Amino acid sequence: MGQDRGRYDFYIGLVLAVSSSLFIGGSFILKKKGLLRLAKKGSMRAGQGGHAYLKEWLWWAGLLSMGMGEAANFAAYAFAPATLVTPLGALSVLVSAILSSYFLNERLNLHGKLGCLLSILGSTVMVIHAPQEEEVENLEDMNSKLADPGFVVFATFVVIVALILIFVVGPRHGQTNILVYITICSVIGALSVSCVKGLGITIKELFAGKPVLRHPLSWIFLLSLISCVSTQINYLNKALDIFNTSLVTPIYYVFFTTSVLSCSAILFKEWRHMGTDDIIGTFSGFLTIIVGIFLLHAFKDVSFSLANLPLSVRKEDRSTTSANGVLSHTAYELYDNVTESQEGILELHSENVSRRNGTVAAV
Repeated sequence: MGQDRGRYDFYIGLVLAVSSSLFIGGSFILKKKGLLRLAKKGSMRAGQGGHAYLKEWLWWAGLLSMGMGEAANFAAYAFAPATLVTPLGALSVLVSAILSSYFLNERLNLHGKLGCLLSILGSTVMVIHAPQEEEVENLEDMNSKLADPGFVVFATFVVIVALILIFVVGPRHGQTNILVYITICSVIGALSVSCVKGLGITIKELFAGKPVLRHPLSWIFLLSLISCVSTQINYLNKALDIFNTSLVTPIYYVFFTTSVLSCSAILFKEWRHMGTDDIIGTFSGFLTIIVGIFLLHAFKDVSFSLANLPLSVRKEDRSTTSANGVLSHTAYELYDNVTESQEGILELHSENVSRRNGTVAAV
């Protein structure tokens, strides 16, 4: 009976996590559209400290979508371990990348599509090999885990890093370095997931009729979660306003997932009962996701698609046969002459267009 209940909870958590990724991926697009509309109106941008986005309905629609996604995510953490829920956030990267190519005119080339595919495959591998967290039945168990020296050191380190980034690094380099604001969101997000797990336990005990509202830990979880989420929203808005959405979303995913997995491993001791194959599978899945994110990030400005493959193959074949001395020089010269002729025609056409534009401008 308990095993069937655990499987039922697993599938509930899985469905909630997938729906959460869909809502969150769409929220990035809505919020970015709202910020772009404000930029066209000349309002002070969020990256410069402005808060005009609070008057933009598209931004509020994005916030509502993100709220629904976070609510589903909240519920998913209550039913399933963090190492199952968090990796599925890669789906939000896929949704955001696809929608941004349609609605924000942000290019998604062949490398980006392969990166999305690898992110999904890596997430699937991580789900298959996900460790099982230790059971936390009540707030007393959660309190004892939070008092563990390892987690206390981790939480203190996270808070110190976040404060340094917010008050020292952010004002100097936040406008030029994409990692500053994203790192703030990610490290704070690790603590927010712990608060979500604690609130999930609180709600379960509340429905069971236990006086959990008298427990100070319940209110600590609530206030900490509000503080963490507010900080994440603020700095995520700044990152979205300054940098490309197709960059912010995947990098945020990698940093946030790493922070959450580290926090979950320290707090819930998930790795104690894992076999060697599960450990290798989990790390392999995560590395696959990182490779996918790298493809999305590193080659975003490269115009490359399946249509370019035949031309690339022809050029590589030409270089190879030239080195082997198989193909005649006449064929190369003919190829080069044709290419140069086409380039000359394009330059002549461009010059004529420029002259016409200059004439129109002068008039």
